Amino acid sequence: MTSDRTHEMTRRGLLGATFAAGVMLAAEASPVEAWAADGDVVLSASGVSVLASVGGRVAIRDGQGTTRSAGSKFQVKDSAAGVLISTGGTPTLTSLADGTPAIRMDYTMPSTAVAVYGLFTVSTNHVGLEWHVTGPATLVPDGFQFSRAIQNPTEPDGFAPITEWARDTGGGIPFEETVGIAHTSTWGALHGLFLLADSRQSWTNATWIHAPGVPQTDESIVSRADFHFSDKRPTATTSIGTGREIGVEIWTDRPFNLWDAAGATASVRVQVANGAPSTRAVDLAFLVKDFNGAQLANTAVTSTVPAAAVWDHTFTVPAPAAGIAFAEVTATSGDDEAFVRTNLAVLGPFTYQSGADGMFGMANYPWLQVPSADALLDLWQLAGVSRVRIAYDGGPGLPPAAFDARGMAHNIELQPALDVTDTVAAQWAQTNTDIAVAAGAEYFEVGNELNRPFNTGAAAQAYIDKALRPVHDYVTATGANLKILNNGLAGMDEPWVENFIAGGGWDLVDGFAYHPGRGNFTPDYIPDGDWDAGATGKYWNFLGGLRKLQALMAVHGEKEIWLTEAYACTRPNAWWNDTYRAAAENVFLTLAIAKAEGIRNVCWYQFHDSVLGRPQVARPENVEYHFGLMNRDTSAKPSLLAYATAARAFDQAAPLGWLSFADPNHKGLLFDTPAGEAAVLWNRADGYVLNADHDPAGAYFPAPEPWVDHWPTKTPLKVKAAGSTLTQVDCIGQRRTLPAAAGCATAVLDGAPRLFIGTDLTDHLA
Repeated sequence: MTSDRTHEMTRRGLLGATFAAGVMLAAEASPVEAWAADGDVVLSASGVSVLASVGGRVAIRDGQGTTRSAGSKFQVKDSAAGVLISTGGTPTLTSLADGTPAIRMDYTMPSTAVAVYGLFTVSTNHVGLEWHVTGPATLVPDGFQFSRAIQNPTEPDGFAPITEWARDTGGGIPFEETVGIAHTSTWGALHGLFLLADSRQSWTNATWIHAPGVPQTDESIVSRADFHFSDKRPTATTSIGTGREIGVEIWTDRPFNLWDAAGATASVRVQVANGAPSTRAVDLAFLVKDFNGAQLANTAVTSTVPAAAVWDHTFTVPAPAAGIAFAEVTATSGDDEAFVRTNLAVLGPFTYQSGADGMFGMANYPWLQVPSADALLDLWQLAGVSRVRIAYDGGPGLPPAAFDARGMAHNIELQPALDVTDTVAAQWAQTNTDIAVAAGAEYFEVGNELNRPFNTGAAAQAYIDKALRPVHDYVTATGANLKILNNGLAGMDEPWVENFIAGGGWDLVDGFAYHPGRGNFTPDYIPDGDWDAGATGKYWNFLGGLRKLQALMAVHGEKEIWLTEAYACTRPNAWWNDTYRAAAENVFLTLAIAKAEGIRNVCWYQFHDSVLGRPQVARPENVEYHFGLMNRDTSAKPSLLAYATAARAFDQAAPLGWLSFADPNHKGLLFDTPAGEAAVLWNRADGYVLNADHDPAGAYFPAPEPWVDHWPTKTPLKVKAAGSTLTQVDCIGQRRTLPAAAGCATAVLDGAPRLFIGTDLTDHLA
């Protein structure tokens, strides 16, 4: 992907250069006072002061002199010596090369091979902090941290990635980039944040902040952070604190930007921040389109925004009748532009009946509990999730009790090592089976994707000997009420399964788990010939792999089939992955095929974009950040509505089989449902390969906007109806009534699957 570089330096570049230079741009200059007495050293500016003391303590105080943050240690990581934490420090007054007053803290380190000193400066409501480290070549800059303890906050601290949107110069969809990480704190109306170029939430706690160092040309390593007091939101604080000309943020007061009925007024809140040193006139444009491309809003307003200030505005638009709407706000001032996007969606209530017997699960534990754990599980259940793949006390996400309280089923997956002794393997089996039993798990999935190298079968016997059989034997010996799944294979690895069967593994499992994977193919694609298991090989297909497994089961005996990870990755502007619109279609068709084929459970991977340890961090180029049903900002992708549409359509459906038509491009699945017979129909005149016109020389593909229909061929099909009408339901749940004449309704088919309720197509069963 490529981003728009219309300015000499983008805002992202400005922030990066600012961090690299160790300078934050203050919107308002203020005099700096400095004094030292009895070993203490103080710097103060308008709204802030820093007190440094013997022993290494650095306290950040607000304008009233109240300490809000205090820390005394710096930590470095060395691949040879391990973790080295300072044991003291001596502060002195100094100045930077440009004459700026500064505090220097010389830290006492446990190894004389490592030297660390800090430099701290102040400006209006701002503290600049940097730590200079010298030492051996074995230092690991990514492991650096500084200590701080927030004093008497009124709310829990937060982790807030700061992002901006970029246009794709190749004509693809815009995407988000992370420009900084804010660790936020609150004291009533006063807010504070530590802003870093990068920082991991998983390496940060109440005592330490992860502050990765950057190697310098003089062979030293420097970690930098900036602290800001503010009464503004983190994005605005960053825009103003870094001197970015214009910043813009968008949100609603609804969890997940989700409404339960079409037509309700959706209030979309916008905050524009002026980081420039003077008042600026700002034009604000609001554009909203639905899934069909209909324009729901196109309005503009203008205001003047003082320097270092914000402008708050609220736009309104009816909640989309078409299930989802895509909103963009653009702020323009002179040649400077900033824009931001989010989605607005409608998902009404539904009463599911299947419970723990249902097919619809979630592969990953709920690690992003925003705005709350209850709100998140409410949404899971609203969308039809009835099972979670991983839950145990002390594990990530939520404990089993949280799911038990809601009547949600839960399994467990734990990862063994295969290069251990038999004694160690047996101990692992005992310990982890006990964890599974204590968690009340129904199924224990013994490991995850332990079939590398793919499509070779090489690891099957080691897996049986060192993981599966020890667990099976311990479950049998103890009489545990626990069913066993093999490790969910990455792809349907036929050689691995054959060796697994030959090695005696088949009789040790109650169900067979795998992760079908899928590249730029529709879910119903069955490749011919040999399947290359490389990064973009045909091995990564859905239905073809399932057919191979079913063929093996026909010979060796049936097992429950568990797809413990299924996905529709939406990495932007990448031909191997789905566009946002194709992802919704493929989510629905994946689940429809799974239901038709009697799959026991499909655990979707995963609920949110981004990953554990870096929640809500935008990484447009990293495939691992784009598997969610939800966007990074917790608004819904079309994929969420597709998942819910399938969960509702197939909650009590019984599969009747595949359909056959005179035109071989017409495809279909037939179900018996409480609403009557229903068929999922689509047409493959445009083929099974998605993004087929991509440049084979690279990964880039200019993805269309989600409201753009990407299937050029439309083919009518007369569908026999049981009554006077058919109800057509598209992948995101939009409904349309088709009249039937002489017992048939005309459906227009293309590559997008649609559900038709009220059919009479049993005579077309294959």
